Amino acid sequence: MIDIRLAREHGEELRRSLARKGAAGLFDDLIDADSKWRSATARVDELRSRGRLKGRPSASQLAELKDIKAELKEAEAELDRAVSVRSELLTRIPNPPADDTPDGTSDEDALELRRVGELPVFDFLPRDHVELGGFDLDRGSRLAGSRFTYRRGATAMLELSMYRYALERLVEKGFEVLLPPVLVRQDAMYGTGFLPTEEANLYRVESDDLYLTGTSEVALAGFHQGEILDEDDLPRLYAAYSTCFRREAGAAGRDTRGIFRVHQFDKVEMFAYSLPGESADLHERLLGIEEELVQALGLSYRVVCTAAGDLGPSAAKKYDIEAWIPSQERYREITSCSNTTDYQARRLNVRYRSGGDGKGGGKLALVHTLNGTAMTARWLIALMETYQDSSGEVAVPEVLWSFGAPRRLPTNPG
Repeated sequence: MIDIRLAREHGEELRRSLARKGAAGLFDDLIDADSKWRSATARVDELRSRGRLKGRPSASQLAELKDIKAELKEAEAELDRAVSVRSELLTRIPNPPADDTPDGTSDEDALELRRVGELPVFDFLPRDHVELGGFDLDRGSRLAGSRFTYRRGATAMLELSMYRYALERLVEKGFEVLLPPVLVRQDAMYGTGFLPTEEANLYRVESDDLYLTGTSEVALAGFHQGEILDEDDLPRLYAAYSTCFRREAGAAGRDTRGIFRVHQFDKVEMFAYSLPGESADLHERLLGIEEELVQALGLSYRVVCTAAGDLGPSAAKKYDIEAWIPSQERYREITSCSNTTDYQARRLNVRYRSGGDGKGGGKLALVHTLNGTAMTARWLIALMETYQDSSGEVAVPEVLWSFGAPRRLPTNPG
């Protein structure tokens, strides 16, 4: 949620920034609604003041009070409508993009920052991950519908080892591991910016009024909801492993083969609560951790900065790491890393106290929040296809062996 005072004081500047996300019209609507809310508030305050008399009222004053009461009832109803419209628009206005976020509206407009690693070269036609691994797509679809799958045997053990490896590395870097709920209340979805704009991609359990999360970012952002953190305790770094659920609305016909785009997947997520002045540097730090993990697995990749119009509502700036997928002969996204500045913190009311004496003094301000992917099953796709041989076996990187991974994936008999 944006700061409405900032919108009033720096309207033109903020409007130009939001136009890069396609939200200039929404901002205009908000400013109009805010003006009507302020007028309605002033009218109600005036009528309430006129209705407060000292001493015993005269007959004429009683008649006037009756008229004031009727006017006040109408004015309060108008104020209620103004509050509702203004509040709804505030939930829909996205976080303005950072100044150094490139312009554009699609992944093709992303700014490539660097490429790392030599692309794998094969003297045979490389197989895709479905041909290489133990993925039972037919039984998954029979059980739950399209875009669901079983991972079997050595492939399942390899995937689990990757999550365990990522968590171990994050603990070494000072992250606290959480195993969070995957069902959350509506206010957590609103607080992180997934509602109202992303509702089409969410699974909802209507009987309990709960949502299945599409990322543990939701649970991690909600961990300190409504709390006041100590300045000296920032940044706070958390890592979570969870199963995630996405409808993939609008993705019909895209990546229908295999596990690249599915409705249920697992992920290790990084999350940070930061001082405002430190979030930009911390964003680079999270990206650096992601790159370390990718490099440790020997994957070829590139880093891109996402275009403003392709950002989600919460993000002011986002980096993606795209790994090389041999069967597709192109880079595909395997991580994202976002700085959401104070957007989520304002919606979730997460603040910190600065300059205090340890006894409750000091100034309260909003924290900044950041999130980043440490591991998903998409990494498995890149790894299997990168390390395959002509027989269809996959040599597993040694760094994963101690976490339960097999040294080689056998040729997929299916």
